[in-house]
Amino acid sequence: MSGLEKVKLATDELEATRLCDVECLTQTEAGEIMGVSRGTVQRLVVSGRKKIVEAILNGRVLMIE
Repeated sequence: MSGLEKVKLATDELEATRLCDVECLTQTEAGEIMGVSRGTVQRLVVSGRKKIVEAILNGRVLMIE
């Protein structure tokens, strides 16, 4: 795996995506849990999903930081 390109997923992107996509919470509910605004959750979910899909489609290593 050392030769593969890496995609870095921030822990807050992972948490926002988990809360919304796995726990089925609204962005508002996720924001309350995370202590951030709904808009911030939306930004984190969008960027997190993009990174996850990019890693899957392009055969890259997904790293959580």
